[in-house]
Amino acid sequence: MERMRAWVLQQHGNSAKAFALQDVERPKPGPGQVLVRVQASGLNFADVMARKGLYPDCPPLPAIVGYDVVGMVEAHGPDVPVATPTPGTQVVALTRFGGYAEYAITNAEAVLALSGEGLPAMSSPEDLVAATALATQYGTAYHAAIASANLKPGEQVLVHAAAGGVGTALVQIARQRGCTIFGTAGSQAKRDMIKEAGVDHPIDYRQDDWPDAVRRLAGERGLDAVFDAIGGKTFRQGKALLGPGGRMVSYGAASLSDAPNKLVRAIRGLAFGFYHPVQWLSPSQSLIGINMLRLADHRPERLADCLQGVGRGFAEGWLKPHCGGAFAAEDLAQAQALLENRGSTGKLGLVW
Repeated sequence: MERMRAWVLQQHGNSAKAFALQDVERPKPGPGQVLVRVQASGLNFADVMARKGLYPDCPPLPAIVGYDVVGMVEAHGPDVPVATPTPGTQVVALTRFGGYAEYAITNAEAVLALSGEGLPAMSSPEDLVAATALATQYGTAYHAAIASANLKPGEQVLVHAAAGGVGTALVQIARQRGCTIFGTAGSQAKRDMIKEAGVDHPIDYRQDDWPDAVRRLAGERGLDAVFDAIGGKTFRQGKALLGPGGRMVSYGAASLSDAPNKLVRAIRGLAFGFYHPVQWLSPSQSLIGINMLRLADHRPERLADCLQGVGRGFAEGWLKPHCGGAFAAEDLAQAQALLENRGSTGKLGLVW
């Protein structure tokens, strides 16, 4: 029986106590699956939500969480597609949990080759961690901005948490599409960063009048698209800024993550507002929800299309993931705490 090291989520709570680094059985790829020898495991805010017991899709504890990895293809299961990267190819992969480990399995459609055809394999810790963002953050952003919202040149777009992982990817895509970009960030340093990244109008979301600032800058036309991972009151405010034909794209609810109990979470959830279909029909507006795990489960061909699009953007140089911190595999608690406190910009990850 082959073994590996993995971080096992044993209980809900703070990052120092919830996880244990254990010796566990190495997974074996089943039909249509790929086994990856992991070089870097990406961290996502959903991992924090799972650790707190707030993520419904998390498997029963004990569980190995983690949604994206970079590593070398180790083996194929039976019946993988012909185009699946061969053993020895460096890949980025979207995992259905199991990413916090030295080996991970995923469906062949969720794997994107990073090396081969004259491309050298990545080796530095920073490059490895940055590349993990291509699966979850950049895959989410691509599906949201291109496959769903179908951004057009000249459109006015608001990206909440524009300095975060998905936010950074959305800014890069919107810039490539020729959009005017509004972006929210909480600190001056982050607003300076998103300005340099291509945001035309950095907005301090900590100011109560931030919607008025957006409204003045956007003019009577309003916004064409709002990308929201915050939820709650922020969602309701974003909906009010949409113009005719606008799209409201929701892919998270970070405002609920620090609620101390279910009652407070329920109260904060009410801040989203209540909507009748006529409120969307009359101005010809759309509400789009994004859940990449559900997409991977039920429409793997769409996930594959997103990853291929991300791969093209990465190869062409207009998609540029940024490493916010490359941690030794043993330092998971420190990395999770930094992510939870929103003290980072760019992708965080563990290097094995």
